[in-house]
Amino acid sequence: MNVHELQMKFHQLREYTPENVNELLDFAKKAYIHNEISSTDYRILVRELEAQGAAVPESYKDNTLQDSVNA
Repeated sequence: MNVHELQMKFHQLREYTPENVNELLDFAKKAYIHNEISSTDYRILVRELEAQGAAVPESYKDNTLQDSVNA
């Protein structure tokens, strides 16, 4: 699966066009978690979306690091 196919799937399911690549990255993560896309496709999509400027929000990164320190 490539980014264009992901955009088409997003549009089919949500009935609107994603506003930015971060929205597509979130959609890809959800699809991967629910076993709707393979790990290989997920890795490819993440690389392509990050190359287009997608990023995990800083607040999410901070919470993730904090959770792992507290564990």
